[in-house]
This record gives sequence, structure tokens and C-alpha cells, in this order.
Amino acid sequence: MSEQSIHIRPAAPGDAEAVLELIVPIQREEFAIPISAADQPDLHDIGWFYQHGAGNFWIALRNGQVVGTVALLDIGAGNGALRKMFVRSDARGATAGVAHRLLETLLAWASAQGLHTIYLGTTAKFLAAHRFYEKHGFVEIERAELPPSFPVMQVDSKFYRYSIGSRSGTSSRATPIAESAMP
Repeated sequence: MSEQSIHIRPAAPGDAEAVLELIVPIQREEFAIPISAADQPDLHDIGWFYQHGAGNFWIALRNGQVVGTVALLDIGAGNGALRKMFVRSDARGATAGVAHRLLETLLAWASAQGLHTIYLGTTAKFLAAHRFYEKHGFVEIERAELPPSFPVMQVDSKFYRYSIGSRSGTSSRATPIAESAMP
């Protein structure tokens, strides 16, 4: 699979079912996290939960099927929370480039919206995700360093920070916004 066969766009109201069909099996079957679709009301109304302020929710499509997601929740004061970064197993890896393109879309959008810092929480089980985030400039932080508005999930045990425009998580770099990131 090449990057050219992937299309990234903001989620639309009719995408909720496909998004749930991607995310819940990854959570439950791959990582044995005891969570259901009912436990994630944000995914039943993506627009209301994510697509306001500086927030958004993107899907990666291959041949019309959702193979990846990422969300940006506007948590105020120039901060955002990266949420719901999931990529179907057959669309993972550097060759496919799906996760990289989703992340670059989110970071370009966040920069264009004037955000300065992105935070994320993840479970200790997502080892490949830890490497991915660190490779892309996220710096591990302590829970106490999170802003009070950050929505800590029950499964979160590792936390990261990314300073907009930085590969080291601490300086500034402008990133052009991808056409696919526009609503």
C-alpha cells in the first residue's frame, strides 16, 4: 500500500459506525482493553465532541474504507489533546504512512488554529505507539505536568507533550496545512 492510495479527511456525521468498527476491535482484541462502543460516547457524536473550537477528527480512507483515525480535542488555553489515534493492522508501518499522515494532518491543523501544545495520554500496552510518538517529537511527561483541562482516561498511564512546530517537543517550526485537513 502506498501513501497515494490513502485519503485523509475530516469525519462526517455518517462515519461514526465505520469509526467504531475500526477502533473497538483494536482496543478489545489487539490490546485486551475491556471497553465497548457504549463506553465511548464521543464516537457516537464525533462532530459535537471534537469538531468545534480548534478541534477536529480525521479519518484515513483506503478504497472507501476507514483504516485510520485521529482526533484533536480543544482543551483551551492554546492546548489540544490528541485522542483516538488508531490504524488498522494491515495499514500500519512506515511503508503505508497512514499514522504519519494522520499525525501530520493533526499537527498542521493545530498550528493553523493557533494551538501551541498538544498533549496525549496512552496505555503502557501501546509500545509501538510510544516509539511512534517519540520519533515524531513528543516528549514523555509526568501526569502532574498535564494541564487541568486534559481529559485523563482510565487506561492512561503514559503521557506526552508536543510543542507546536517542534520535532523535539520544545521549539517552533511552521508546518504547512495539508489540503486534506481542511473541513
